[in-house]
Amino acid sequence: MDVKDISTVAVIGLGTLGRGLAETLARSGRAVIGVDTDPAAAARAAGALDASLARAVRRGDLTGREHRSAMAGLRTSTDPRAAADAEFVVEAVPESYEEKRDVLRALDAVVRPDTVLATGTNALSVTRLAAGTAHPERVVGMHFFHPAPVMRLVEVVRTVFTSPAALDAVTALARGLGKEPVAAGDRPGFVADGLLLRYLNRAAAMYESGYASRDDIDAAMRLGCGLPMGPLALLDLIGLDTARAVLEAMYQESGDRLDAPAPVLGRLIAAGLAGRKSGRGFYRYAADGAAARAHRPAAAVAPPAGTVGIAGSGTMAAGIAEVFAKSGHRVVLAGRTDAKARAAREKVASSLRRSVDKKRMPVEAADATLGRVGTAGSLDALAGADLALEAVAEDLDVKRGLFRALDGVCREGAVLATTTSSLPVVACARATARPEDVAGMHFFNPAPAMGLVEVVRTVLTSDAAHARVRDAALAAGKHPVDCGDRAGFIVNALLFPYLNDAVRMVQDHYATPDDVDTAMRLGAGYPMGPFELLDVVGLDVSLAIERSLHEEFRDPSLAPAPLLERLVAAGFLGRKSGRGFRAYARD
Repeated sequence: MDVKDISTVAVIGLGTLGRGLAETLARSGRAVIGVDTDPAAAARAAGALDASLARAVRRGDLTGREHRSAMAGLRTSTDPRAAADAEFVVEAVPESYEEKRDVLRALDAVVRPDTVLATGTNALSVTRLAAGTAHPERVVGMHFFHPAPVMRLVEVVRTVFTSPAALDAVTALARGLGKEPVAAGDRPGFVADGLLLRYLNRAAAMYESGYASRDDIDAAMRLGCGLPMGPLALLDLIGLDTARAVLEAMYQESGDRLDAPAPVLGRLIAAGLAGRKSGRGFYRYAADGAAARAHRPAAAVAPPAGTVGIAGSGTMAAGIAEVFAKSGHRVVLAGRTDAKARAAREKVASSLRRSVDKKRMPVEAADATLGRVGTAGSLDALAGADLALEAVAEDLDVKRGLFRALDGVCREGAVLATTTSSLPVVACARATARPEDVAGMHFFNPAPAMGLVEVVRTVLTSDAAHARVRDAALAAGKHPVDCGDRAGFIVNALLFPYLNDAVRMVQDHYATPDDVDTAMRLGAGYPMGPFELLDVVGLDVSLAIERSLHEEFRDPSLAPAPLLERLVAAGFLGRKSGRGFRAYARD
């Protein structure tokens, strides 16, 4: 069937999703037949659609004429036989095999043999649903995202039965509605939910284990990854019952324990705490749905007096020096040679000049900031530092050697910190005679721009040292989150398994990198898709972090995807090498 032949469509089920689908289809100029066996739901649908279209007119998204035309093309019914004239039918009844199967079977006796039937499921097997119909070849999955009129992503799900004509018609229809269709095979969660809910489930399990607080987990992922919402707040928005139902379907299919819903989800649901719609989930919500406790970065405090010493001369060392110097600290950059230290200071100067050029900073403030940065070609210059940070290569032997040297140089009472993102902090601490004064202070790159610092406390770190590192992060204008000393801390422990899952999805030929990236940008609102992000981070860096996670937790599902291993072995490291999952022009 050509999409041009689809002039009349039917939506079966007029709950929240069904009404959204009816509006989306009506706004395309097609005649829409809305069917719901509940007379009250059918009656409400027309009023709800009218009100939603009126809001679109007020926003300027729709003209009054388009509003009237859409309403004129809508009719509602309680009888599925009303769908007989439709060339395309989509069901949006509750996520139940029995209900969806009964709807599709009933349509067999009503619509023409060439009418395309779509199921709006986001968790159930489309193949199983299609197999129960008289014409399984015309059944396609069409997963719209809520709210359907706004969200651009549509996952088009094929089964082993689906005919090319039905698949092409649904894909073309999605494009004609102004949506971005991505092709997906038939497995629970499809592309977006399959990746997103696994990540959210890991976050729920991290919270349940007591490793990190609710607020720290959400702040870490917002500020460390630039995500629009933290994972626990997003679970509340989705609905804990909805998320758990999809995860349960994924687990039944895969048998992978990482798909098994975190027990905390079941306990909250049993208590009636299903998220934002019930007024409480991981957070409490006011009557208007706003979180009763705002998710804002902690306010900075006045910087403590003292000197910050930084051992290192690379990009991260220069970035951290700029951060502390901007906040009023005196900073000493200690490189292996005077020339390396001066080169690091020049990186600070270049960054400050860019800020001035972009009018983010007055020239006087930039000059004053740079004036607070001193350099030295020896660690001896850090003898008077109150806080000494290392920012050298991510190599445990190198870091341990540096901490032994700092132990001999730094004054008694100074706090020693490592900026490692993946190595055990306690191993650095044990290289000194004062492990109680050692903590992790993980800045994110680029340090001047990223608002997060993961503060890592080992089993040996004293309360005083921990408090001083938190205060230093606050004084530098950053948001500190507390982490235990284990691989990945918060951000990497949640981010890199998600990236690894995406690689496995492509490795298994389930979806293409382009479709996965599109699904996560449009379906989850992420600033970058996983393959875009992998190429930016560097495939070699990602592989190293995933290996450290696998070594720490010994979970087979955390083993790096073989495709990632092969790309790194071939020298395809991402943007920096000119090729990763995509090819890049070399400047």
